[in-house]
Amino acid sequence: MHRKGKDIKALKYIDLFSGAGGFSLGFDRSGFQNIFSVDIQKDFCKTYKANFPSHTLIEEDITKLSDERIIALTKGNDVDVVIGGPPCQGFSIAGNIGRKFIDDPRNKLFQEFVRVVKVTNPKYFVMENVARLYTHNKHLTRKEIVADFNKLGYTVECKILNSADYGVPQVRKRVIFIGSRVNETIVFPDISHTEHLTVKDALSNLPKLKSGEESTLLNHKAMNHTQQMLDKMGFIKDGEGREKIPLNLRPKSGDVRKYIKYNSAKPSITVTGDMRKVFHPFANRALTVRELARLQTFPDDFEFKSSSIAQQQQVGNAVPPLMAEAIANAVKKMLDV
Repeated sequence: MHRKGKDIKALKYIDLFSGAGGFSLGFDRSGFQNIFSVDIQKDFCKTYKANFPSHTLIEEDITKLSDERIIALTKGNDVDVVIGGPPCQGFSIAGNIGRKFIDDPRNKLFQEFVRVVKVTNPKYFVMENVARLYTHNKHLTRKEIVADFNKLGYTVECKILNSADYGVPQVRKRVIFIGSRVNETIVFPDISHTEHLTVKDALSNLPKLKSGEESTLLNHKAMNHTQQMLDKMGFIKDGEGREKIPLNLRPKSGDVRKYIKYNSAKPSITVTGDMRKVFHPFANRALTVRELARLQTFPDDFEFKSSSIAQQQQVGNAVPPLMAEAIANAVKKMLDV
């Protein structure tokens, strides 16, 4: 089974805001053992429980998870690493210039990540977030986050990593904070793929589907598009965008990443929770959940639960498992195992 990694000195991790489990899957594959995971979203938890039946999943609001309960959950375990990507709304592009990140109530979940690190005292932590956090508020937000962990006794470094550099057929840039209380030298994963995998590499051997068709492969069901949408997308070829749609039919506004077809010769654009208007390079339809999962490097036996929209959100919010595994291997290297 792909979720049972080798036991390497029984290395242990906690996954906060675990979602569908991309981060957990990468750490499992690297040989770590799960102590517990936490998430509040019911649809995401259905998927996590289905794919990680041996994990302890706490399905509730992390702000309601008391210090005492966290201590009880970790009893008998040395915590090697706390991982997670806390949702943060306080650094939009418009931003909150002049307001401290830590003081913004929208970033309460980041504060919860800090609290769990303080309570569990792991050797390491790994925190993932959107790339724009790195430069937000003239770099003050990043420095503020680092300082918050420094107060707990952690040496911290952060970098923007691109998932395509680690065998993921997708350009997905994320800021990764790694902190250590046992080592002053922080190690990030070495780039393993200077030649990036492409959309074609990821999707070419999947069953071919037309709009509305379904395959026996898990989560491989094509959306049933309206004729109006099919007509618009019929003007666009592999790698082209909305400018190919005649002016009288062309959408006048909306996300520039929509109404395009993936370029089969390049890595995918960043997979998000709503890819319904980004089309397959060869088929006149949006990608199935399984195809999106391929672009995120989830294995084909990883089943996403609940509605198709919820499944897309789960895939789009996840840390790509191959990237997570590369990060886990870097942590293992620092733990000298």
